[in-house]
Amino acid sequence: MNEFSQHYDVIVAGGGPAGVCAAVAAARQGARTALIERYGILGGMLTSGYVNPILGAVAPGTMYDEVISLLNAANMKTRNGQEMSVDTEQAKGLFLKFVYDAGVDIFLQTPVVEVVKEGGAVKGLVVGTQDGLKTLYAGVVVDATGDGFVAARAGARYQMGRESDGRCQPATIEFSLDGVDEAEGITCWGGSDPVALPDGTRFADFCKEANARGELPKNVTIVRIHRTNRSGERSINATQANGYNTLIPEGVLGAEYELRGQINQIIDFLRKYVPGYTGCKLKGSGSTLGVRETRRIMGDYVISDHDVETGARQEDVLVHNAWFLIDIHNPAGGGQAEGRSQPAVPYDIPYRSMLPAGVDGLLTSGRCISGTHRAHASYRIGGVCLATGQAAGTAAALAALSKVTPRALDVRKVQKALEKQGAALFDN
Repeated sequence: MNEFSQHYDVIVAGGGPAGVCAAVAAARQGARTALIERYGILGGMLTSGYVNPILGAVAPGTMYDEVISLLNAANMKTRNGQEMSVDTEQAKGLFLKFVYDAGVDIFLQTPVVEVVKEGGAVKGLVVGTQDGLKTLYAGVVVDATGDGFVAARAGARYQMGRESDGRCQPATIEFSLDGVDEAEGITCWGGSDPVALPDGTRFADFCKEANARGELPKNVTIVRIHRTNRSGERSINATQANGYNTLIPEGVLGAEYELRGQINQIIDFLRKYVPGYTGCKLKGSGSTLGVRETRRIMGDYVISDHDVETGARQEDVLVHNAWFLIDIHNPAGGGQAEGRSQPAVPYDIPYRSMLPAGVDGLLTSGRCISGTHRAHASYRIGGVCLATGQAAGTAAALAALSKVTPRALDVRKVQKALEKQGAALFDN
């Protein structure tokens, strides 16, 4: 192994929405911080994954607001809540500048290879750089990998998929179209959207019929069409690959191959049947799989179905009024697993859900925090991940600078720091 090593207060693994905010938050607390990203750009699903718009909401004053402003996101209000549309290409540069200007050491095209542990505590990461393997040590590590790779390699317990059979939500590759006629081109946020075609047929019903005829790919029973901040452009969330384990190479390849093959069939369907889309053409697509669900790292607290359904309040809250629908894309077929997305009441995300049970020196953020399958279907969304990243990064910096483990850190110090940053944490 290369003898090169480096020491940081905080290392953040993963440069998606949660990781970007975690790294910036840690650096702003005065911690020497590194951000490790396996791709060549930051932003994760918002850039590499072409996921547009940003969905979900949290209480005011978090980095969610800052990122929305940074990206000049356009608020497209729908019956499904607010959709914050971003320019994906501009976001690539804006995210990089955001993190760079915060003084973070950024490692691009650098996958995490292994975890360094002493006893039960994470002490650093082995990463693969263009110059070989290198060891980076830290007071605290934040896992923002989405898949919970760091936590799993550290020996943390995790669950995958729904409790009944372990099946995870399907993978998707999102893509964008241009050449849409704005005078006629519809939008559709999901299977329960009442938007109709000119003859009065509900678009969602028409999609199901087309799927049954074989004119849409297997399990693609709804074509979600989102308006963007550019005239004549739409973001399409429709491709679907079920049953692939995207934590192994064979699963990644299988899903990628199937999903790439679905894009043209979906575009042909839109051109043939949907007014305003006759002249549309493919503009771009995600350069990586859109993975909704893999490992959920079990923490000192597991966010429950009941928490999300009733708007639970938590004494150790770090993200207040997190909200999105319980949005379970069917693990075993098309559409929604429960017929339609289910309601949620704005709820708190507690510090304990970011502390992997039995592992010290580590915090989780983003979609791999601790919760049930149904709760995860709400908090996995981009807007919430931005805020959990900020919370984890702030806590990591305070713990590292105080020379204590995250578990030993007084959560009230984290709450005060977040409130100082402007985040609302309590109803009053």
